Amino acid sequence: MAGEERPRSAIGDYALIGDCHTSALVSRTGSIDWLCFPRPDSPAVFCHLLDDQHGGNFAVRVGEADCSRRYLQDTNVLVTTWAGPEGTLEVTDCMPVGPWDPARPGAVSTHHSVLRRVRCLEGRGTAKVRVTPRFEYGLVVPRLRAVSPWAAEFMGGASSLSVRSTHPLERWEAHTLRRGDILAADWDLRAGEEAWVSAVWAPAHVPAHEPVDADVGKWSRQMDDTIAFWRSWLAGCRYDGDHAEAVRRSALVLKALTYAPTGAVLAAATTSLPEDLGGSRNWDYRYTWIRDATLTLTALFVLGLRSEAEAFKEWMERSGAGRPQDLQIMYGVAGERMLPEVELDHLRGHAGSRPVRIGNGAVKQLQLDCYGQLLEAAYLFARAGHEITADNWNFLSGLADVCCERWRQPDQGIWEMRDDPRHFVHSKASCWLALRRAVQLADLLGRPPGKRWAEELDVLARYVLDSAESGYFPQAAATRDTDAAVLLIPAFGLVAADHPLIQHTIEVLRRELAGPHGLLHRYRCGDGITGGEGAFLLCSFWMVDVLAHAGRVDEAAELLDKLLSLANDVGIYAEEVDPDTGAHLGNTPQAFTHMALVSSCAYVSAARRGLLPADGRPHDFAELALERLMAAGEQA
Repeated sequence: MAGEERPRSAIGDYALIGDCHTSALVSRTGSIDWLCFPRPDSPAVFCHLLDDQHGGNFAVRVGEADCSRRYLQDTNVLVTTWAGPEGTLEVTDCMPVGPWDPARPGAVSTHHSVLRRVRCLEGRGTAKVRVTPRFEYGLVVPRLRAVSPWAAEFMGGASSLSVRSTHPLERWEAHTLRRGDILAADWDLRAGEEAWVSAVWAPAHVPAHEPVDADVGKWSRQMDDTIAFWRSWLAGCRYDGDHAEAVRRSALVLKALTYAPTGAVLAAATTSLPEDLGGSRNWDYRYTWIRDATLTLTALFVLGLRSEAEAFKEWMERSGAGRPQDLQIMYGVAGERMLPEVELDHLRGHAGSRPVRIGNGAVKQLQLDCYGQLLEAAYLFARAGHEITADNWNFLSGLADVCCERWRQPDQGIWEMRDDPRHFVHSKASCWLALRRAVQLADLLGRPPGKRWAEELDVLARYVLDSAESGYFPQAAATRDTDAAVLLIPAFGLVAADHPLIQHTIEVLRRELAGPHGLLHRYRCGDGITGGEGAFLLCSFWMVDVLAHAGRVDEAAELLDKLLSLANDVGIYAEEVDPDTGAHLGNTPQAFTHMALVSSCAYVSAARRGLLPADGRPHDFAELALERLMAAGEQA
């Protein structure tokens, strides 16, 4: 039947397509269940992901046939193949982009559209097409107007969606369906035949310019341009280590999570996917965190993909314009500072997980680690030969001064706890990193360092080391609570990875935060939020990094293999997994996870080749990776 209910897809069932302006999630059953236009943080056009009754979706599926999926090599173009008893159909999905411009590698033009091609490879089969947009997160059931037998328009509120196809479309009236009008078709195809369908978004107040007739030539060129764009961009990747396919896929995901018009980098493509099915830990990650973005760009940077770093630098210059003391931990993709958190009570939530939230109340939290990540990125940027302007330096040196003033304050920490602030050890170590990089950057640029930087740098180092009075680094000073974030202390270059304090910390974290499967949770203590969560993938990747740099390469490789096995069928990772089942939890795709995969694969590969230092001294992990890349470039 036309209006049959579909079973809810799991978080790990989704593949990503995108155009570096926004992105869509495609389920294993061929349904686009999440898509926001025109920006990634705009109200959703399809949000079946968050309400499987009233959210709306765009489905192209083939009955009960078995399906398999893959991306076209080195692209974000998805191919789903359906093999049934009578024949095999193939669906190719993309969000079209303009041709690659080597003079402006960070620029990406968009058509604000989704393009889907169905081909019958052998025998015969029926493609079932259902288009049910529900604008503004399902609040608006739009008016459906047929333009021709193969064209229709949806309009409601601030949005319109023009649908065009090569084959007839049918309008199914609202009185026969509980969810409003549906645009539908059942296309019978034989071997060698194909059908196309395109959906183009536009503001409701702008007259539609889509032609009534299908334009297969145009659509074919758009798909070819999109394939060529992704392959041209990824051709700049200079990774030469193990697990290259997983690294390249993660690089493509990270690129898709950039917002090309401004250079911003998203933390994830979605909002409110639960960290615990049925629970309330549901957050909006469609924004740019300073921490997440700088770590993501560092990963791309050490792969040789530099244009994103240049674009993000310009975004940061605009978004952070003003006083350094006003730096926020996160911004909207165009630099917005107000991101009010709102609960959407009309949505049922994924697997009944409520509330569904848009906006993020953590925006005004004090999180001291953002200073370290930003100054680290600036230092690596300069080390690679890129320009730090006088204005850049004034802002960065101002951040170092702010760090000197604020590091003694308690904060909400990297995990954005909604509880009383604490003296997180990771936050203090990040402030140490900020001042260390400020001193080094001043030397690199021939600038005078701040008067207090060196003094406070030494005080911070003593503070962090003194916090390990029990023989390991705890979550916060004067506590025995554990926190996986302290694994970044050796990554910052504050303490050597093979130092006894780090080795004992590894064993304590494994005992306290890892289950029998060896995957780390972030922490176990209270955080002011009810409910539980899964194992946090980023933390286990951090463990891989520390083990590799400590010379425990076999252990690092074993854990890395375990983590690589947790990707879904097309190489996508969410934020967390259920450690017992491997089911994905939290927002997806998660930039943090894909960034960490890139770094961990690089570190384990380097360790296996004897390319990591074994001198027992502290080393900044990211700087080592950059030095290796630069040396390889000089040799080439």
